[in-house]
Amino acid sequence: MPPACSEDLTEVTHIAKQAGTPLALMSRILPPERCGEGSIEVDGLQLSAPLDMTARWHYAFAKRVVDIAVSSLLLVVLAPMLFLVGLMIRLGSPGPALFVQSRAGKNGKLFNIYKFRSMYMGTPRYDVSPTQSSDPRITPLGRFLRRTSLDELPQLINVFLGDMSLVGPRPEMPFIVERYSEQHRRRLQVMPGITGLWQLSVDRALP
Repeated sequence: MPPACSEDLTEVTHIAKQAGTPLALMSRILPPERCGEGSIEVDGLQLSAPLDMTARWHYAFAKRVVDIAVSSLLLVVLAPMLFLVGLMIRLGSPGPALFVQSRAGKNGKLFNIYKFRSMYMGTPRYDVSPTQSSDPRITPLGRFLRRTSLDELPQLINVFLGDMSLVGPRPEMPFIVERYSEQHRRRLQVMPGITGLWQLSVDRALP
């Protein structure tokens, strides 16, 4: 890039992050604090990755190890309860025990999320989520599952497979992601999770 103001560089950096694309800056003069590890000289020009994009690989590696260890342990320990909940769902209303839906993960990549079915068969697969337990789409057992968040337990499979993490922003349905603003799309820069700040906030009741 030719000499650019900080606002231009910030915009380019945000676009690259949203696309999941590595970014490096090339300049003739680089501040001393930006030189060092992560910078190389190419034909008299300084090539440097932005500081916030030079994260150590061992953080992602350690987080993944924790996700695999915890999710596999919980799947084994909770297996009897998962089987019982699935059986109760099958006996409570017609249809499968698991609900599979496409969600947007890291960098917007789509994956299949697994949940215990809490609604009646015939309910549109992609629609605005219920905000009240009295929603007629929800089965009697589904009300209990959603209130206790037990319907989310099958997502431990997604964590084990690498589609999700234990902690992170909730993965949204594609039609909602299509409405995201630039600020909203920053959520897609990290791995979605089963739980996070949103689950602990009263703002979860808002769009």
